[in-house]
Amino acid sequence: MKVYIVLGHSDKDTYCGALADSYEQGAREGGHEIRRTNLGDIVFDPILHKGYKTIQELEPDLITIQENITWADHFVIVYPNWWNTMPAILKGMFDRMFLPNFAFHIDKKTKKVDMLLAGRSAQVIIVSGTYHSFYIRLKFGDFTNEIERGILKFAGFSPVRVTTLGPIEHCSAAKREKGRKRVYNLGKRGI
Repeated sequence: MKVYIVLGHSDKDTYCGALADSYEQGAREGGHEIRRTNLGDIVFDPILHKGYKTIQELEPDLITIQENITWADHFVIVYPNWWNTMPAILKGMFDRMFLPNFAFHIDKKTKKVDMLLAGRSAQVIIVSGTYHSFYIRLKFGDFTNEIERGILKFAGFSPVRVTTLGPIEHCSAAKREKGRKRVYNLGKRGI
């Protein structure tokens, strides 16, 4: 399977970075072909300066991400839960490059949506720092809806699996290692 991994944290020297490494290692050992992007290592403007009134020219790194998504059978995204959502750099990546005629097409007359990235699966790995994901859902609501349904499923990814880990802020080294092994096994199985 062709697997494309995006680390959606601006700093790869984090637990999210270690999880992306574990997924990548497992996938390689599982015989999968891998490509990876660490968003903190690339250059692009994550801000839509004119909204979608004027489409900004994509930087070369965003074009490469589009090419890698098109190439992949399976798309993996690893990021921390910040303020009940993804980091701004990851949201900016989607804002800038999940465009009409790449991720979707909407017929202006019928309003029918063509999901242009159908035929691919996705795995989203979200790490919470302070609270367990159950508590976050109970207190603040579903923090996975935006990425799972609003972005990936809208573009045609199916199935979209979400794995949540945490809290990791004050957890033991054993618990962190258990999370890395879990993610390694996801990678090895290509899910």
